[in-house]
Amino acid sequence: MSDFLAARLSEVLDNGNGITVDEAVELNDRYSVDELADAADKVRRRWHNDEIDTCSIVNARSGRCSEDCKWCAQSRHHHTGVSEYDIIREEQALEAARMNTRHGIRRFSLVTSGRKVAPADIDSFCHIYRKIGKETPLYLCASMGLLGLYELRRLKEAGVKRYHCNLETSASYFPSLCTTHTHADKLRTIALARSVGMEVCCGGIIGMGETMRQRLELAAEARDAGAVSIPINILNPIPGTPLESTPLISEEEIVRTAALFRMIAPRCILRFAGGRMRLSHDTMRRMLLGGVNGVLMGDMLTTVGNTVEDDKRLFAESGYRESPLKA
Repeated sequence: MSDFLAARLSEVLDNGNGITVDEAVELNDRYSVDELADAADKVRRRWHNDEIDTCSIVNARSGRCSEDCKWCAQSRHHHTGVSEYDIIREEQALEAARMNTRHGIRRFSLVTSGRKVAPADIDSFCHIYRKIGKETPLYLCASMGLLGLYELRRLKEAGVKRYHCNLETSASYFPSLCTTHTHADKLRTIALARSVGMEVCCGGIIGMGETMRQRLELAAEARDAGAVSIPINILNPIPGTPLESTPLISEEEIVRTAALFRMIAPRCILRFAGGRMRLSHDTMRRMLLGGVNGVLMGDMLTTVGNTVEDDKRLFAESGYRESPLKA
């Protein structure tokens, strides 16, 4: 290992603060994918144990979204044929939560389409969360758009402990992908969620045409916003969206990205999320031994994910044990 990588690694292992974007870009330019992944694995082992942090989501309101995010199948600006429905039935949400419990998945989130859940609808979701909290040991999360203080407090009172609000991409690239809300809008919601006592899960999507620097800016912005969990989604170009013809980024670039995210955000959970079903088994294992230590399992809103059984075999192969199932 050369002096520059060794020095950056030593600093991260010692203080856990993470490197700068400029340093991460230099690491990417100078080192092989295996050198980066090996360094990232050392960081993961230093600041985390061998537990894999597991979560799952259910699409609790689908389609008809007013926002024009270019990647999203649920925007009413695009024509993707996605299913459209209003608030999920209580029993359907409960069964999804029970299934999570049977599979030993630790965290569970309701995810809604739309700019935000209206104050008039928040009580319906809070009722569902209270029922899930009584019937299961799941750690409850929510992803319901650009909520205000009232809605976030109501969710917290209903037992939601973590709020998910992806930045999606860096501040410098976001205006190229969405015009109906801003990066600053997302940061405002994240700050409000933290102010009511929630943890924050905040990451984004890679492979949407951004540069590596912009991708790394996203990691630093999520870290600095106070994220405890950073999901890494890989663009799945969906027919009918403006990004449908976007070329797929290589598996090596995905491994590099995850390793550099770990160097930037050493204390965060880095979470495999949407789009990983296209990766080879070897690539997924390399990422689990290259910085990643969390996984979104099961179906991914409008696309299908890896099976729970396949994921569990992969965890065992990679030397992980699953987080205990308790709230």
